[in-house]
Amino acid sequence: MKRIIFLTSGLVLFFGCFALMTNAAEPEAATDAGWVSLFNGENLDGWVQINGTADYKVEDGVIVGTTAEGSPNSFLCTKQLYGNFVLEFDVKVDDRLNSGVQVRSNSFPEYQNKRVHGYQVEIAADGFSGFVYDEARRGRWLSQERCDKEASDQAFKKGEWNHYLVICVGDHIMTWINGVAIADVVDAMTKVGFIGLQVHSFRGDTPAQVRWRNIRIREL
Repeated sequence: MKRIIFLTSGLVLFFGCFALMTNAAEPEAATDAGWVSLFNGENLDGWVQINGTADYKVEDGVIVGTTAEGSPNSFLCTKQLYGNFVLEFDVKVDDRLNSGVQVRSNSFPEYQNKRVHGYQVEIAADGFSGFVYDEARRGRWLSQERCDKEASDQAFKKGEWNHYLVICVGDHIMTWINGVAIADVVDAMTKVGFIGLQVHSFRGDTPAQVRWRNIRIREL
């Protein structure tokens, strides 16, 4: 009975959120029940770095990712896999740097030498934040006609903390930035995978950084 109630509540949340995409409203959590913090604010327990040599460390309750000269894309990934869920986090990125958060992503020895691949929710000061990119797989934006570039440009605050909300249910991936609906991607290639924090490859006179905090998930 508990499982039936749990699944039903998840479906109600999904269809409610799907309807809200049309009026650019971020769904509000009724309670904190079911939420699990993915970052304890003290260390990187529960996470593992895959690919690249970017530096990830904890400073003042924040995960700080710093670029490394000559490094390919780096990813700090959850050890646990997730399928249907609501994910939220705050992120602040240098204007010079492109970043993203992987959802339902994977790394296999037989696939490009363990290269991280899968859905990436974009984080970028120069545009397309909140869009969904297929990292190291199809190499393009997904369901771009179902993404709102104007809303993205207006919602994302350069040089400031931005609040992201991502809902993955079935073949839908929906994103909000600071309460504004950005994307409703429909794609069924991957149903389960890890969450990953990307530090993009970078060339510059000085390193660039991206910061994350308040990372939590609610499985549906």
